[in-house]
Amino acid sequence: MERLDKFLVECGVGSRSQVKSILKSGAVTVDGVPQRDGARKVDPGAQEILYAGQVLQGKRRVVAMLHKPAGYVTATEDNQPTVMELLPAQLLRQDVKPVGRLDKETEGLLLFTNDGDLLHRLISPKKEVPKVYYSRHEGQATSEDVQAFADGLILRDATVCRSAKLEPLGAGESLITVCEGKYHQVRRMMASRGMTVLYLKRVQEGSLTLGTLPLGQTRELTQQEIEDLEAECR
Repeated sequence: MERLDKFLVECGVGSRSQVKSILKSGAVTVDGVPQRDGARKVDPGAQEILYAGQVLQGKRRVVAMLHKPAGYVTATEDNQPTVMELLPAQLLRQDVKPVGRLDKETEGLLLFTNDGDLLHRLISPKKEVPKVYYSRHEGQATSEDVQAFADGLILRDATVCRSAKLEPLGAGESLITVCEGKYHQVRRMMASRGMTVLYLKRVQEGSLTLGTLPLGQTRELTQQEIEDLEAECR
């Protein structure tokens, strides 16, 4: 049993203050009876709770993507602006967390979910979910650089990076695909080959791409997209 107002907030109906007003309006029913008392105890598994005629089933699994802009750290709390500040209230109420990290100056695709198991599988190097980055950088990648990435790199501090894919796109541009997420990995790998990264953007994770999602905006994944992601990290 739990408080009705708490249950409504967890369902994403609204904030605490919004739920209070919604209850006063009589728009929420429990087993067909309008309820205005947020303190009332309810059992969502045994009672039918409706808001505006729609059945509420409690906290739902959410997987969403953000087109992250530069200038935000990937953290739930920090003394700098965080990616959580870019999420709409309805996602925050579902207790989503970022899946992995993009550093402060890196843009692009960042996933969020409240499914802890899916989160850990997506970030596990053992699952080898590929992440593709577009980079603008100093210099031009050569065939030797491509082979060095494919062989796996050992960085100056002895960090071992697994085999990765480097695709030169021309002078000062490349695509890099990695299956792990070490600290500043792509920037450090490129720097180890004399190509300082000037701009970095994650454009794909698994089969999922940003598409036309505007910078700074979010959207929830479709059920098919979620199923595809799950298949890629089984």
